[in-house]
Amino acid sequence: MSLHPKPRNSESIRTEDPVELSSKVIDEAIAHEPTNRVTNQLSVITDDIAVIESFSHMIVFQTDDGLVSFDASGESSGLAVIDSLREWRKDQIHSLVYTHGHLDHVGGSGAIVADAEKRGYRHPTVFGHENVPHRLRRYQQTNNWNTLINRRQFGGVSPKHGMGLTSNSQLFVPEGTAWPDVVYQDEMTLSVGGLDIEFKHGKGETDDHTWAWIPSKKTLVTGDLVIWVFPNAGNPQKVQRYPLEWAASLRQMMTHGAELLLPAHGLPISGNKRINRVLGDIAEVLEKLVADTLELMNRGEQLNNIVHEVKVDKEMLELPWLQPLYDEPEFVVRNIWRMYGGWWDADPASLKPSPQRVLAEELAFLTGGVEKLVERAQVLASTGDLRLACHLIEFAAEAAPDDKTVHGARSEIYRLRRSSESSLMSKGIYAAAMRESDEIVQSEQDQ
Repeated sequence: MSLHPKPRNSESIRTEDPVELSSKVIDEAIAHEPTNRVTNQLSVITDDIAVIESFSHMIVFQTDDGLVSFDASGESSGLAVIDSLREWRKDQIHSLVYTHGHLDHVGGSGAIVADAEKRGYRHPTVFGHENVPHRLRRYQQTNNWNTLINRRQFGGVSPKHGMGLTSNSQLFVPEGTAWPDVVYQDEMTLSVGGLDIEFKHGKGETDDHTWAWIPSKKTLVTGDLVIWVFPNAGNPQKVQRYPLEWAASLRQMMTHGAELLLPAHGLPISGNKRINRVLGDIAEVLEKLVADTLELMNRGEQLNNIVHEVKVDKEMLELPWLQPLYDEPEFVVRNIWRMYGGWWDADPASLKPSPQRVLAEELAFLTGGVEKLVERAQVLASTGDLRLACHLIEFAAEAAPDDKTVHGARSEIYRLRRSSESSLMSKGIYAAAMRESDEIVQSEQDQ
């Protein structure tokens, strides 16, 4: 499982050195090959820094007292990541730092612990923000819900590429996941074997995020605050994101004069000018989305109007580090509304709505039957108005939930909708709707 764009196989990667590739992509502002590479292969960045490109990356620093690792990758990639690490260094992993508690960052920790036990090393000390344990406990409390939404978000992903989200595992948090031994609140300095690392808390994709500054290396470790696609600040199925705080962290990073930036997804970046361009571009789009959304909220506009009016400049969305291939600006606008305005969208009818099926049945009656809704939805879809087509086909399916003709049309409309979308999140949700109707059609045929 990966952010897009991704290599489908090793042949799609033509530039082996990730720093060389990122320099070319940033200098030219165009990508001719994938910038999010999930290979489980290690690249030596300097003599004592390595990156293993996976989902997510493991970033490793060599010190006099052993290795310091940022993140552990996911459960199903953990072993492969450790194998690649051990081809480079056999030293014990002294410290494991979680940039945040998402499972593609902590799920592979079981493999790290198992490796330590096999080699007779002590377990690494695990560091993270104080909200990481809260996140993991919340995942346990909402185990089935999180499994469901991630299967929908990453629908169709093979279990071998997942984090246990598409497997038959009953546990969302993998058994053996190492929880933090040491937590901090705002800032913390870790010194290991002559290497000083400054942890900084910064809300962004999550409320438990850590980014790090290593002064002696002039290096930033950014976690998911840089992911080489449009920032994941609006995910429609997940808890609150923090776009303005995200931008503030990026602005703070820009003050350090970094010469190397190591993200948890995507390519390492070398050179202060390149680093600050990418950080500044991401901060700018987030700040503008917040400002434009709040301006319309202050005018009293409804959420539906704001979603359709607030946009990001097309030129920005064409940059290789801002393409909406995972999340997208429309979803960020909704998250901004949720943060500043609550859950009600300012439509009086939606405050205390009728049951959806009752509304659907009434609309079917007014239009002359479910068949008319389906027919009109198909016409709209054929002309490219997939937004409206999806509304109508949903009403038809609500009014006639077991009708295989309705669901055949619904499946086809969502197949068209999925193919027209760029972001993985949209594609996953529309594919789930398509599969839902396919199953109903198939069950009718099997009877």
